[in-house]
Amino acid sequence: MLKPNQIAESYLSVGQAKVSQSPLKTFLLAILAGAFIAFAGVGATFGNVYANKVVGAMIFPGGLAMVILAGSELFTGNCLLIMPLLQGKIKFTDMLKNLVIVYLGNLVGAVLVSAITVFSGAFDAVKDVVIATATSKANLEFFPALLKGVACNILVCLAVWMGMSAETAGGKILAIFFPIAIFVVAGFEHSVANMFYLPAGFFSAIKSGADLGTLTVVNSLVNNLLPVTIGNIVGGMAVGAIYKAIYLPKKSDENKA
Repeated sequence: MLKPNQIAESYLSVGQAKVSQSPLKTFLLAILAGAFIAFAGVGATFGNVYANKVVGAMIFPGGLAMVILAGSELFTGNCLLIMPLLQGKIKFTDMLKNLVIVYLGNLVGAVLVSAITVFSGAFDAVKDVVIATATSKANLEFFPALLKGVACNILVCLAVWMGMSAETAGGKILAIFFPIAIFVVAGFEHSVANMFYLPAGFFSAIKSGADLGTLTVVNSLVNNLLPVTIGNIVGGMAVGAIYKAIYLPKKSDENKA
């Protein structure tokens, strides 16, 4: 396995490659990542209903496994771009452009999967749970949602970091499993996962003719995606900034060397 200092050095080139891709390639890869996380949400939903929350949490890491092994761009993981930024390897505008494109692509992929799952009838048997989950998420209080977003992306970025330590597919899957399972079972909030759960609840209510109540687009954005996204950025970039400070030399020291 790679040591932490080797992971840090490796991510500098990974980050540079990410921001050097064409916007179209980045967007398409982001759509895939949004879909992969959404499919994990589908599996976790059935796990929650037919078994329990722990089983659902054990299924959800499959989403990040697909993101990493199949190749795609995930907003939450890309918050680690703070590392090459602080190291002077990329520009702030490069990072911002990547995060915006990836966020939008993740949204497209997640909403597509939510629509396919609901309107194909796959969620018919669990529609009440899907609607209840989305309604709960759309009615979070701002500050708790933000903190849940911080905690979530600390764990997600740790999973990405740990996954980079392994040089085999099996090693990567095992490395990412526990941080992701922990955030799910703890009920922390992941912006890209919520891009699936919220529309899935909305579509399920429309399809079944149920009363939407407080499950509105405005509530979903203001009470969930906004604070959770901010929290995800804070948590993910905190991980990247801390590891940069520990394992990468200052730019002045690097130049002297």
